[in-house]
This record gives sequence, C-alpha cells and structure tokens, in this order.
Amino acid sequence: MSYFTKRYHPPGTSPGTLVTEGQEEDIRIQLLDYTPDEFQELTLEHPSECQPYLERNSITWVHVEGVVHAETVRALGQLFGLHPLALEDVINTGQRPKADSYGEQLFVVMNLPTVNEQGRIETEQVSLFLGEGFLISFHRGDSRPFEPVVQRLRKHSGKIRERKADYLLYALLDVTIDRGFPVLEFYSEYIEELEDELLENPGKETLSRIHQLKRELLMLRRMLWPQREVINNLIREEQPQIRAETQPYLRDCYDHTIQIIDLIEVYREMTSSMMDVYLSSVSNRMNEVMKVLTVIATTFIPLTFIVGVYGMNFSGDSPWAMPELNWYYGYPLVWLVMILVTGGMIIYFKRRNWF
Repeated sequence: MSYFTKRYHPPGTSPGTLVTEGQEEDIRIQLLDYTPDEFQELTLEHPSECQPYLERNSITWVHVEGVVHAETVRALGQLFGLHPLALEDVINTGQRPKADSYGEQLFVVMNLPTVNEQGRIETEQVSLFLGEGFLISFHRGDSRPFEPVVQRLRKHSGKIRERKADYLLYALLDVTIDRGFPVLEFYSEYIEELEDELLENPGKETLSRIHQLKRELLMLRRMLWPQREVINNLIREEQPQIRAETQPYLRDCYDHTIQIIDLIEVYREMTSSMMDVYLSSVSNRMNEVMKVLTVIATTFIPLTFIVGVYGMNFSGDSPWAMPELNWYYGYPLVWLVMILVTGGMIIYFKRRNWF
C-alpha cells in the first residue's frame, strides 16, 4: 500500500487548474435517467450527450469510471456548472474525505477501500456532485462498486426511483461506507491466521506480517476516520441539497461509520497485543532452549569431575595414591557410577518439573 497517494500540482499553480498526465485509461461514462415511471440507461462517448436529459423533469445520474482526463472533467463542469476547485479535487486524487457546499451544489469526497489480488489494502477516491435533479459521480477504480444501486434502479426495487437526487447520494454513500465491512472481514480472518501461527511456530516472517498489518490498519484508519465527520456534517449542518426525509438514512450511514471505526480500533489493539505475544513466544522458546542446554551442562558437571579426578593418574606405592587405578573392575565401576549419577540427576530434574 502506498503511503503517499495524493496527486498534486506544482506549488504555485493557479487554483482550479485542471491538468493530467497521459491519456484516459479505460474510461466509462454511464448515464442513468429515471422517474417513478421511466428509466433510461446509456453509455456515453462524450459528456455533451448529457445535454438533452438536463431539460427533462427527471433525475439524471452520470457516473464516470476509470482514470479520467482533464478534458472530460472540464466538459462535465461546464455542462453542469461545477465549481473549478471541486473539479481540481477530482483530478488530484488522494483527497481527505470531505463535504463542501458550492451554492446550490454539494461536493462530497469519500474513500472506497478494497483488497487487491496480492491481499493488500487499497483505497479508491469517490467524488460526488449533487445538484437539483442530477448527481455526478467519479470513481477511479474498475471494480464497479455502485452496480447494486444500478440494479435497484433497473428493477425499480425500493424507494430509490420515488425519491429525489439526495436519496441517490445517500445510496452511493451507503455503498461506499459498507464496502469497509468486507475489508474488515478479510482482516479478521488474516488476524486469526496470524494468531494461530504465533501459537504454533512464530518466525521472522510472522513478525514482518504483523508489522505490515499494523501499517495497513493505520492507513485504513487514516482514510476512513474522516468519513464519519463527513456524514456527521451532512446530518447536523443545514444543507439545502439534503431534504429532511433523507436525514434518517444518513444517520444510518453514520452508524455504519462508527461500527467500522470501532472494528478498526479493535483490530489495531489486537495487532499490538500480537506483537507482545510474538515477543513473549520468542522469549519462551529461548528459555526452553536455555533450559535444555542448562540441564545438559549440569548433567555433565559431575561426570567431568569424576573423569577429571581419575584422569590425574596418581599411582604407586604411596598410601595417598589412587587404589581404584589398580582395581580389576575399576573402569566399568566408574562407568556405573557415572550412569547412576546421570540417572539420579534426570530423575531429580523431572520431579522438580525443570524439563
């Protein structure tokens, strides 16, 4: 996961400048226009094709998916009268989640978390413009997270086609926030796997995975924590674009953000405790190794003493000489004594539960 994800213009660039590098990559512009009785879905080649739908008494949703070029953003901005500073935030991704009001329009930036094929966390910026009778959304990824909302519009399920554009905004915010739960479920399974590894056979790779997990959870918290403030501001501050009947649904979104943040904090604490468990496990393994080595060394101390004494080879006619050196069974007797001493020490160690 990249630690610095924000794109920016060179310092000193005029505000509202729209500049992108390279060309558009796999961009897809989808238009959905609906009323309680009608529904149209089109794939557009150019933003100017939206013009006829702005004159209708309907809700128009324009969704742009992929890495969008400045010309496309500028064309949409001119057609819908979007503020240039907000358009600049669409181009320069990596923005902090926020909600800005520009007169009769509301601009919302959210982060959508995903898990890539390598099992690493990624966040994709979602930019939303809400105006009277229209909503424009930008999503740089290719996962099509809003497909469930599109399906609801097609099938006319629920209240979505009966409500105004602010309810559609709620639906997209709800999808964006709830995408955090599958990510947290992935982390829950990953943490459980690490805990089993810690108890069975922790190694240097385990420590590396714990550090990586701590960094990813920290980055995930930094990306998702501000979303709680965004939803809270939409609820508490008077927004002319948000109707009173939509407020209860936004409060439900707020509850989901609280649940996600609480889970992230729990997982961070679990990861920190896993680090303590790892250090304790490594220390215990070291203690076990040292205990075994100590038992072996202690066992050989009396044996070394015995062979050292009888290795002096003091023999002769002196009354102080070693008579055992001349015994017929002296050598096997020494071995018998050494075996008895070793066995006795092992029995003593086991009774004391030293190993």
